[in-house]
Amino acid sequence: MKLVWCPEMASKAYIDGVRALADHDMAAAGADVAELVSAMAGGWNARLVVEAPDSTAPAAAAATTTGLALAAATRRTGGRYALVLPDRDAAAAYGAEAGAASVTAQVVVGEADEAMAGLHGVDLLVVDARRRDAAAVLRAARPGARGMVVVRHGGGRQRAAKDLAASMADGTRVVRSVYLPVGKGVEVLHVGVGKGPSMQNRRGSGSTSRWIRHVDHDTGEEHVFRRQ
Repeated sequence: MKLVWCPEMASKAYIDGVRALADHDMAAAGADVAELVSAMAGGWNARLVVEAPDSTAPAAAAATTTGLALAAATRRTGGRYALVLPDRDAAAAYGAEAGAASVTAQVVVGEADEAMAGLHGVDLLVVDARRRDAAAVLRAARPGARGMVVVRHGGGRQRAAKDLAASMADGTRVVRSVYLPVGKGVEVLHVGVGKGPSMQNRRGSGSTSRWIRHVDHDTGEEHVFRRQ
C-alpha cells in the first residue's frame, strides 16, 4: 500500500487554498509555497498533515499563510491538520497571526521527539528549513503504512542523497526527491517505510553507486533508478 496521486483532488484542494488566501488578503506572504502544499495535501489525499513552521517574527505571517492553505486542503480531504511548535513563546507568536486569520489546527507544543510522538500516520509533513530543530522534526516523524511526503522549504538549496538518508528515522527511506524553484526553494521527499530500495546506499561512501539519477527537463522532476 502506498500514497496514490489524484489530480482531481489536487486541483480542488489547490482552488480551496487559493480562495482561503484571497478571503484573508494573504496573496503575497509565502502564497507560492502555500498554494503548492495545498495541492499536494489534496493530491495525496492526506489524512494527517503536519506542519512545523518557523514561527519567529516576521516568519509567523508567512507560516500563517501556509496554515490557511493547508487547513482548507484538509477540509477537502476530510483529514486533520496539526501544527508543531517548539515552545509556548513560539505558540504565542504564531497564535496572534493565526487567530486573526482564523486558522483551525491541532496545536502541539514541545520538543520535536515529544511533539511528534503523538502524531502517528503522517501523510504530509511540511517543514520550514529555517526552524532551529527542523532536522529533529524530520527524524521524529512517524509515517503511516502508505509512507509519507515531506515538503522542506526555505532552505534555498537541494541536499545530497546521503544527507537526506541520514536525516530520516530508522525504518524509513527516501525513495525519491524533487527540488522545485518555488519561493526560496522547495524540496519534496517521498519517504517509504519498511524494507526496500533507498536513494542512498548506506554501506559506505567508498562503494560503487547503485543508483542512476535522471531529471525530466520539461517538468523538473527527478527520478532515481536502481542499477540491476
